[in-house]
Amino acid sequence: MEQKAVFFTALSDTFRLRCLALINANGEICVCQLTHALEAPQPKVSKHLAILRAAKLIEQRRAAQWVLYRLAELPNWAEAVLQGALAGVADEVVHLSDLQRLASAPEGPPTRIHQFSTSKEAGSWKQ
Repeated sequence: MEQKAVFFTALSDTFRLRCLALINANGEICVCQLTHALEAPQPKVSKHLAILRAAKLIEQRRAAQWVLYRLAELPNWAEAVLQGALAGVADEVVHLSDLQRLASAPEGPPTRIHQFSTSKEAGSWKQ
């Protein structure tokens, strides 16, 4: 039950929902793109990403100097809750503005290190 409480606590913050919505929209994203889209300093973004990682909502990987984030694979109940939350913010003005800024964000890592496998096996990210 403790992990479920951590999960719901992580979802209860507006800034973290914005992060999750952008990660969901982009598939995989680096901190520099999030800071640009959210118009927030890197330490703030990193702090909230750490909370999302602790809640097991996102995963990270390092590719050269880049740290890339994507949504984690979740149990069915958690996936349904997360997708419901993301659907709930999809038409919010703040989210639409975040998406516009993300489109003009600095380009992230080169495509060859940006791709990951859709396999459910651990360590399946391609480099």
